[in-house]
Amino acid sequence: MPVMENTPQYTIDLLIQKIIDGEKQYDLSKIVSAYEKAAYWHKDQKRESGEPYVTHPLAVAYILLELGMDTDTICAALLHDIVEDTPCTLEELRKEFGADVAMLVNGVTKLKRIPTVSKEEQKAENIRKIILAMAEDIRVIIIKLCDRLHNMRTLMYCNEEKRRVISLETMNIYAPIAHRLGISSIKEELEDLAFRNLDPFAYQEIDQQMNMRMEAREKFVASIKERIRERLAKDFDPVPQVDGRVKSNYGIYKKVYRDGKEIDQIYDRYAVRVIVNTVTECYNVLGIIHDMFRPIPNRFKDYISTPKPNMYQSLHTTVIGREGLPFEVQIRTWEMHQTAEYGIAAHWKYKEGIKGRDKDDNRLAWIRQIIEAQQESNDAEEIVRTIKSDLAPEEVFAFTPKGDMISLPLGSTVIDFAYAIHTQVGHKMCGAKVDKKMVSYDYKIKTGEIIEILTTNVPGHGPSRSWLNICRTNEAKSKIRSWFKKERREENIFEGKNELEREFRRNLIRISEEELPEFLAMDMKRHNCETIEDFFAAIGYGGVQLSKIIPRLKEEYNRKYLRDKPESAHSKPIKTESGVIVDGIGNCQVKFSQCCNPLPGDDIIGFVTRGHGVSVHKTDCINYLNSRSNPEDASRWIGVHWAEETSKNYFKVTIDIVAHDRIGLLADISSVLADIRIPMHEATARELKNGNANVMVTISIAGVEQLNAVISRLKKIQSVISADRTGK
Repeated sequence: MPVMENTPQYTIDLLIQKIIDGEKQYDLSKIVSAYEKAAYWHKDQKRESGEPYVTHPLAVAYILLELGMDTDTICAALLHDIVEDTPCTLEELRKEFGADVAMLVNGVTKLKRIPTVSKEEQKAENIRKIILAMAEDIRVIIIKLCDRLHNMRTLMYCNEEKRRVISLETMNIYAPIAHRLGISSIKEELEDLAFRNLDPFAYQEIDQQMNMRMEAREKFVASIKERIRERLAKDFDPVPQVDGRVKSNYGIYKKVYRDGKEIDQIYDRYAVRVIVNTVTECYNVLGIIHDMFRPIPNRFKDYISTPKPNMYQSLHTTVIGREGLPFEVQIRTWEMHQTAEYGIAAHWKYKEGIKGRDKDDNRLAWIRQIIEAQQESNDAEEIVRTIKSDLAPEEVFAFTPKGDMISLPLGSTVIDFAYAIHTQVGHKMCGAKVDKKMVSYDYKIKTGEIIEILTTNVPGHGPSRSWLNICRTNEAKSKIRSWFKKERREENIFEGKNELEREFRRNLIRISEEELPEFLAMDMKRHNCETIEDFFAAIGYGGVQLSKIIPRLKEEYNRKYLRDKPESAHSKPIKTESGVIVDGIGNCQVKFSQCCNPLPGDDIIGFVTRGHGVSVHKTDCINYLNSRSNPEDASRWIGVHWAEETSKNYFKVTIDIVAHDRIGLLADISSVLADIRIPMHEATARELKNGNANVMVTISIAGVEQLNAVISRLKKIQSVISADRTGK
């Protein structure tokens, strides 16, 4: 399905002719009845293009016919907007067209506007509804994808702001879902149409460059196809089908702009596809291709023996011909080709007329995982974040010691791997080996590695809160939060209360304990918390994200408590020489502890010393963590926070750098710091036992944000292995 500038005028006659021309049997009278009902209810409605509204459901039905979907799906497509946009009821559809059609229409119908939530929350709830409906019947999302595709094809009739909003949602939600369902024809067109609206200049630039090369490209692809056909004719009868393909504009954009490549460096912008009858023939053709052309090292992928999670199977190899131009060859069977083009729509059981759904169908396991990931959160927008991160990842494939393959998103750690094996394996994890070597918890998995998860049966052992910041998948995060919710309630209450108080101090919100339940009542209700302890616990295990609620609470606090005090000290930023405020007083003597070297941006706590004012520590400082349980010291810990204006204060911090030893290393480090105008006070270097070099540099910094930027620059220096702040 190419990107369409002008869509055809869809009519019932065009739809009927498409059905008659096809090989599949349809209940034509039921489809015509559905059209007549849609035409009746939409008779007074127009699209933004000025066309009769019924052309839209006709277009959606036509696209579904191209995918080979069944009669009920076509009927639901024709009727999909009448419950949402007209007085027609779902019960009426159920009586006339059956329970299946009514269920499908209900699945794609948006929720009625809820006046108490924001537009973003409304959108998130609608996405949640679609995902839940998908779990019951996959046809819901296939209809929704075709609905979105036709809307994207006709988006030029909307204003610019609406085009951008719809395109962004398409890129973040619908294209990833099409990818996971394996419907590449829809996925690529959705991406190209969204890309054209989100970055029209880049789209036009790529389009122009590709058009400039069009004649040479077509000639090149045609000659390659002919050479392959002639060679295959010697060994195959009939000769396999050989097609040419050009990478989509968005596919090129991702490699040109995201990866910083030139168009000529994109090896797979030209591709030749060979379609054969059997798997054995696939590997035979591969051998012939490698005999005809020179293969490029490390550019061969076998998706037949290791299919992608969306069922895609094919052999990919990149080779160079006599012209010196690289091109990709894809080799697959006809069945694999159908799956690659139409994904789950090519295999769905309704196509064979079989009612019901096999609940153990592993192809839909990812949908259930998304739903399960939402069980621990009542935040409607969490569903959107999950889809963005889980639906369209680049994947890695790793193995257990027994040879079981587990696929995970790119960037996943051994923690994600453990939880992908089983929930209890994750909870009992105490270490990991990759290819028989011990690795840290934040080790990122690479394809082909054998990973052994070490576990312990020590009573009370469980995951660490820090794992939530290390793991990549929502599945692992959800299971970790669930464990803390069930196993560590008292600890959650303590941590949650401290975290809330810390955020209140940072935002100058002062609420007494007696007033707190009333102040938090709305958020407690939204997160199904009956008591204030339930709310603290939810914060502690991650079910409530303070970053989401603090802006509203601060606004509520200012409105309710500071309305009559415009000149209150609460509303004025306090300036201090140290940059730290102790209980709102700026003149207290403050010093920074040497054990953890706190910086602006760190969470901090103060310790009242004897005769030397307040010593400031990070809240994860080992001295603070050990001391707070000591009854004698507990009362001397006091709340402190960074002043709003700390930009004129500079703090010394030491960075520990480990690198492969080489001449000029220290000079390169000094040069990087000088380039970004960071003063260096001291630098020492020594050789480690393993032959690497250890360089310690002390610099002045304004805060954590600037420090992270400096460390990021240092890590990019040639031969640098790691760069970390000391005193962490």
